[in-house]
Amino acid sequence: MAQEINDGNLEEFLKTDKLVVLKFGANWCSPCRMIEPIIKELAEENSDISVGSVDVDNNPEASTKYGIRSIPAIYFIKNGEVVDKIIGAVPKAELMKKIDANK
Repeated sequence: MAQEINDGNLEEFLKTDKLVVLKFGANWCSPCRMIEPIIKELAEENSDISVGSVDVDNNPEASTKYGIRSIPAIYFIKNGEVVDKIIGAVPKAELMKKIDANK
């Protein structure tokens, strides 16, 4: 399951050697709700990555840190650095391609 990430636990969550997949979204955002089951599947099916979800409405520091202007935004982070990102809802296969390319 994707971990709920907030302004208080973001830095600790990023302290990993694994690829981090971090989804920024909001409850009122239809595309965000559409992609949420896919994010949960990624977390359950890939033990070699860390998957988190940030609610932009409740976590302005995390959203500002990454310059989030459109949601959903999926950021791929390795060793604390953003290595790739996707803006908007996309199929699971596209997310897997990004994960495989950035592990």
